[in-house]
Amino acid sequence: MSNEQEYKEIIKANLNNVLTSGFVPELGTHKKGKVRDNHFLEDRVVMIASDRVSSFDHVLSRAIPFKGVILNLFNEWAMENAADVMPNAMLPSPDPNVIIQTAFPNYGFECVVRGFVWGSMAADYENGSRTKSGISLPEGLLRYQKLDEPIFTPTTKVEKGHDLDISMVAMGSLGPKAQEASIRLFKRYQQLAAEKGLFLIDTKYEFGDTLKNEVSLVLIDESTTPDSSRFCSIEEYNDKWPRIFEYMRTGKWEDVSALLKEKPELKIKEESKQFVRDVLIAGGYKDGTKIPDLTDDQIVETAWRYISSYETLTGKTFDFAQSELPTVKKRIMNNLVKAGIAYGACVVPIGASKTDAEHWGKLEKALTEAKVPFTQPFYGSAHRETQQVLDFVHNMDATSIEPLVYLTFAGRSNGLGPVVAGNTPYPVIANPVFSDIGTYSVDIHSSLRMPSKLPLAVVVDPGNAALMAKRIVDMVR
Repeated sequence: MSNEQEYKEIIKANLNNVLTSGFVPELGTHKKGKVRDNHFLEDRVVMIASDRVSSFDHVLSRAIPFKGVILNLFNEWAMENAADVMPNAMLPSPDPNVIIQTAFPNYGFECVVRGFVWGSMAADYENGSRTKSGISLPEGLLRYQKLDEPIFTPTTKVEKGHDLDISMVAMGSLGPKAQEASIRLFKRYQQLAAEKGLFLIDTKYEFGDTLKNEVSLVLIDESTTPDSSRFCSIEEYNDKWPRIFEYMRTGKWEDVSALLKEKPELKIKEESKQFVRDVLIAGGYKDGTKIPDLTDDQIVETAWRYISSYETLTGKTFDFAQSELPTVKKRIMNNLVKAGIAYGACVVPIGASKTDAEHWGKLEKALTEAKVPFTQPFYGSAHRETQQVLDFVHNMDATSIEPLVYLTFAGRSNGLGPVVAGNTPYPVIANPVFSDIGTYSVDIHSSLRMPSKLPLAVVVDPGNAALMAKRIVDMVR
């Protein structure tokens, strides 16, 4: 059995063993990217790479086995092999799916470097554009053509939609420093890739501010992964590019894209997530239409390409055992606990109304004294905002990779605790809000009289509710 066949059988057996979320609620400020879940601690950033894959600015419905681990391994290799070129933010990682970096303010630009006429640049050029990020391009360039020197084509960094080209001048005093650093990094990785028989086509970098002087850069986020870079085989390029060039000299085709429609065998295969884009287009996707689901075979092929690219570039063998996916969530949490980064389980407070903020203050004090991690409270009335409450609970249940305990607090008739308890697999504690406003008191019976199969613990004292939550958390973490 060939190496490829063996790997593909392992991948096929793990089609459903994927990590679709890396959200750890107790780690506080959270930003969900297309692939990574980033958690911002006071001095560190904890990035958990999922197996999600994005294309055409959409996260696809199906995930790619082992992808998160592979991306992190690429990043680890890249950071280690350019540490002498410029400083980076990497810290030791406790888990294959986790990247830990020192927290630096992000300058907020995508620093793109291109060594070939490829991708969006090739498409724009074939459509008549002769400038890229303020750089004038000469006439007569062709798709796939190697540039005499790499060019710096920065873009904005947006949360949704397409990044927009900007000029180096628009980056202000950062521009020249970012250009110089990006080109130096690109040339280092070009050299390393060439030693393994690959061309580095293009890539992007992000830089943080060390706050040491006017413009002081440190490499952050990811570097030289298949999600942020394109590679191709030097052997394949040297075989196909001369033939493409000779065909184009005849003048029969308007551009290389037109040639490839007639002679698709000349298309140069990328070692990147471009494969996903290609299969989506082949499946009928057009801008604005619904993105089709990947088939099992397409998922297997994509995973194989990620793993094969990693092994080719780094010279290392991918260890499937280190990323056994059926227990990946538990493994990640165990490793975060061992590293002292996480507690291992979390209390999620839900209040019926922000008018109960005073009561939340009592719970917050008690939870803090009990040294149990908790999120900031979500507020929503089970009677008037039922759907919002359910949406919040379902989203927490679906995305959290650590066990949860819900702690609800509501006054008068308590519909909140029962609604949450009936719609989550996690334990729920209700802590009634007593009030001396007006003539009413809390209807304790609305918390105690539960229908069958609706487990809800009711603890009247806020301090005892916090201690109960801690005991449960300590059992399930």
